[in-house]
Amino acid sequence: MRIKYDVHIATLKERPLELGKIVSGSILGLGGGLVILAGGWIFTIATCLVAYQATQEFYGFVTSKGISAGMEPPPPLVSALTSLMCICLSVWTYASNGRSTAALAVSSFALLSLQLLMVNKLKFSQLASSVFGLFYCGYLPSFWIKLRVLSAPAINSTALHGWPVLFGGISHWTVGLIATFMAVACTIAADTGAYAFGKTLGRTQLISISPKKTVEGAIGGLMCSTLVALAFWRFLRWPAQAGVAVGLALLIFLASLCGDLIESVMKRDAGLKDAGDLIPGHGGLLDRFDSYIFTGAIVYFILKFVTPLFGL
Repeated sequence: MRIKYDVHIATLKERPLELGKIVSGSILGLGGGLVILAGGWIFTIATCLVAYQATQEFYGFVTSKGISAGMEPPPPLVSALTSLMCICLSVWTYASNGRSTAALAVSSFALLSLQLLMVNKLKFSQLASSVFGLFYCGYLPSFWIKLRVLSAPAINSTALHGWPVLFGGISHWTVGLIATFMAVACTIAADTGAYAFGKTLGRTQLISISPKKTVEGAIGGLMCSTLVALAFWRFLRWPAQAGVAVGLALLIFLASLCGDLIESVMKRDAGLKDAGDLIPGHGGLLDRFDSYIFTGAIVYFILKFVTPLFGL
C-alpha cells in the first residue's frame, strides 16, 4: 500500500512538469511560426536573441567545474564580447543580404587579438573555446537568416491560393519562407519521432555519447522527417521533386541528430544535466535548439549551391 501511495505522489509531482513542458513547447511553436512568417527584421531580432542566450549557456559549459578544471576559460570580457559579436553576425547577415563569412573572420581576429593583449599566460584552450563559441552560437544560427531571405518565388502551388490576403499574397511565399518552415517542421518531426519510437520500441543503443538514443528511435525520427518533407512536396509543390524532398529530410534528420549529440558532449564534460532553466520543462535554450544549430546551414547550402548545380 505504501509503494502505491508513493508512486501516486510521484505521478502528481510529475504532472505540473509535463504540463509546463507542453505549455512552453506550444508557446515556442506558435511564436516561432509567426516569427518565420513575418521574416525581415522580426526574424533577425529573434535570431539575435537566440544567439545571445546560446552564448550565455555555452560559456556556462566552458566555465563549469567539469570543463574549466581541464582548460582555462576565456576572460569574462571576452565572453561578453563573444555574445555581442554573435548578435552582430546575425544583424550583418540580414543587412548584407546573407554575407557573413568575412564578418566571421573579422570577429575571430578581434577576439583572438584581444586575448593576446589582455591575458598574460594565454592558453590555447582560451583561444579555441572563444572562436568555437563564435562559430557555434553566432555563425551557424546566422544561416537561418540566409535561408529565410532567399527571395526566389516558390512553386505556384494551388494550396496557397486560398491564403492571399491574410498571409501577404502568393508573392510572399518565397523559397526562403517555405524552406524555413520545412526545415523547422522536419526537425520537429525528427525529434518527436525519435523520442516516440525510442521510448516505445527502443532496444538497441545508437551511440555511447547519449545512452538513451536508440537505433529504433533514429529510424522513427528519419521516417517522420521524411513524411513531413513529402507532405510539403505533395501539398505545397515544394520542392519540385519528391527525391529532393526525401534527400532534404535525410540531411535535416542527420543535422538534428548531430546537433543534439554535440550538445550532449558539452553537457557531459561540463557535468550538467541541462544547459539552463530558461524554458520550463525543456531546460535551457540550447537544450531546445541544439537540433536546429546545423540544420539551417545544411538546407541553405543544398538549395543555394547543390540543387542549382543539377538543375533541380
